[in-house]
Amino acid sequence: MDLPKYAVIDVETTGGKAGIGRITEIAIFVMQGKKIVDEFVSLVNPECHIPPYISQLTGITNQMVEDAPRFFEIAKKIVEITDDAIFVAHNAPFDYNFIRKEFESLGFNYQREVLCTVRLSRKIIPGHRSYSLGNICHDLGIPLSDRHRAGGDAHATALLLNRLIEQQGDYILAEQDLDIKGIHPDLEMAKIRQLPEAPGIYYFHNAENDVIYVGKSKNIRKRVLSHLSAKGKRNLRIKEQLVDVSFELTGSELVALLMESDEIKQQKPLFNRAGRRTLFNWGIYSIKDRNGYQRFFIDRIKDNINQPLDAFSTKDAAAVALSGWADEFGLCRRLCGLEQPSGACFNYSVHLCQGACVGEEPHESYNRRAEKMMEHLNFVSRNFVIFDAGREAGEQSFVWIARNSVKGYGWIQKENLIREPDDLEDFLAGGTDNRDSRQIVRSWLRNNANRSTKILKY
Repeated sequence: MDLPKYAVIDVETTGGKAGIGRITEIAIFVMQGKKIVDEFVSLVNPECHIPPYISQLTGITNQMVEDAPRFFEIAKKIVEITDDAIFVAHNAPFDYNFIRKEFESLGFNYQREVLCTVRLSRKIIPGHRSYSLGNICHDLGIPLSDRHRAGGDAHATALLLNRLIEQQGDYILAEQDLDIKGIHPDLEMAKIRQLPEAPGIYYFHNAENDVIYVGKSKNIRKRVLSHLSAKGKRNLRIKEQLVDVSFELTGSELVALLMESDEIKQQKPLFNRAGRRTLFNWGIYSIKDRNGYQRFFIDRIKDNINQPLDAFSTKDAAAVALSGWADEFGLCRRLCGLEQPSGACFNYSVHLCQGACVGEEPHESYNRRAEKMMEHLNFVSRNFVIFDAGREAGEQSFVWIARNSVKGYGWIQKENLIREPDDLEDFLAGGTDNRDSRQIVRSWLRNNANRSTKILKY
């Protein structure tokens, strides 16, 4: 058998978050089996300032990296030296995400199979007080010099990997970072590891190529791997039947949510039973009472009555949300249907309600606050288009809302000239208007809109 190839890696950075912090040093020790056969260690000019507290921790100063190569100058070397190797690091997600982000800024999609020696250590040698690199090396008698420098930490991680291999009694493959018990023998793990780390939806297929599950994620590869690690009877049944995975990139999480909802209703997969039905069956409604006060109440959603202000999967979820909004907008809890139907509410007794429940506050001033709450729950406009990230460089996704209904979603090149919303008609790729899709857009706008999102009202 060919010996597995490991690229044991450590990076030092200007900060703790990939995409914001930059790499200041990288070390790679290539192992063929248990033997180190190649190495690469280099300072990296991060092209930004290194904070003093980072310099104090790592010993790497701005002066030290001034003449060091920039990442793009060593990128080719990193690709070549890690080719066909399993990416190994202590707390691997940190190092892997930093390197991926650096490559992403260069327009290159860097992907490798990954092993984390923190997770492996907990699994293979349980019972230690701490699994930080310093502590686990101390417990195992592994020499660690130049702490918090890439070369010293990467070399110690390579020695730790050797110790874990000896303890395991066999070479460790990337799949062993997962709980692979019960996985169908025809599932190709190498193919799973090559799934994209990008937003989209994924389909699980059985041996007859039937779709048995549809899911969405901001990181398809990570989400699929989490299914393979999951416990429980349902997850074991999925793993037993899963033979292949296909996917559709969306670029946008919102588009992925809408596509997932539509696909589940159309495909009716075995393991998506809840999604086949409408998920949002309880709504918050409003009505003016005979005294002119705007009231709110929770009820089951029926197709033959007006659309609710917001929709929820359970009555309790609707009550929790309405309670929070009542407090946020200073509304009477009795007029929101959250307390007894008559008399003063509790908040009135503690001077948190201005007395709408007993007629002390005029309905005009009360309703102004109620209308602000309704504006908060409504779409940003009856007609608007949400532009978000696309599937590739130079592309953007869009979700089109017309007359408070979901008209659809699609993708368009940024260079395409859009003079009016109807110009998007030819680029529509899917989308269904229903209670679920409207609620998906509402919730996403409220919770996930960010600076990269553009909303065009018309």
